[in-house]
Amino acid sequence: MYEEFYHFTERPFTLSPDPSFLFLGKSHRRAMNILEYGVASDAGITVISGEVGTGKTTLVRNLLAEIGEDYTVGMITNTQHDFSDLLKWVLHAYGIETEDNDRVKLYKQLVDFITREHRSGHRVILIIDEAQNLGTEALEDIRMLTNINVDKDIVLQLILVGQPELIEMLQKKELRQFAQRVSADYLLQPLTFRETERYIKHRIIVAGGDEDLFAQTAFATVYYHSGGIPRVINTICDMALVYGYADEAPKIRKEIILDAIRDRKVGGLVIRDDQNFNQAAESLRRQIIEKTGVDIAEIG
Repeated sequence: MYEEFYHFTERPFTLSPDPSFLFLGKSHRRAMNILEYGVASDAGITVISGEVGTGKTTLVRNLLAEIGEDYTVGMITNTQHDFSDLLKWVLHAYGIETEDNDRVKLYKQLVDFITREHRSGHRVILIIDEAQNLGTEALEDIRMLTNINVDKDIVLQLILVGQPELIEMLQKKELRQFAQRVSADYLLQPLTFRETERYIKHRIIVAGGDEDLFAQTAFATVYYHSGGIPRVINTICDMALVYGYADEAPKIRKEIILDAIRDRKVGGLVIRDDQNFNQAAESLRRQIIEKTGVDIAEIG
């Protein structure tokens, strides 16, 4: 739609996780390092948590693109509170389909598979996304999987990715054994204002556009209304480009962004909520008002 007008080779602000657009702010770089450390150090369990839209899944997909053929990776994304078919889901993650429902036989299939992989020189990793949806019983069952040993080696590594509620669950008394098995964990933080500016420019450049397409106050406006959360930044910027194209605007200014946000609000879909708000954004807003008299929060 607007790609040709702004000379993009592709849309720069799609919502789907895409490692080719990966931008590592300070917190994202640390989270990526924790993931890499967890894999390289044979950590039993690694936990990455963060608010909705902070980029957890993108980091995981980048990890998958980085690791070599020595790893056999299974990934579960369809998590739910009642996870009674856990072993079937795990086997399915490794491409093993079975009609068996006996837990003992399913467990043996998994052990046999992991043993074969280990003895052929492959390290086995299980990644569970949206892990906050799992119940206490399912998490305890998952912990038991880390007891699978081959020749005295722990041969199954777990990576759990989820919202902050996951950490709250792991702090429960009944999951203290699970928490003790966690070798590395990290809480992913939103982008700062400067990182938000660099993030927007980075995605525009990757998509073949002009890094100066957004005006300086536009960056501040996006940051204020997104709180530095990448998914919300993408939503705002994508709509701003649609509006800019409709207005034939050569540059995306704060007024265009505010129009897009205002119309979403009128339509009943609020982009920014309390989870997106942070004090750094409000402080930036006040600084801009003092220096320029411009209020980046005004949406009417």
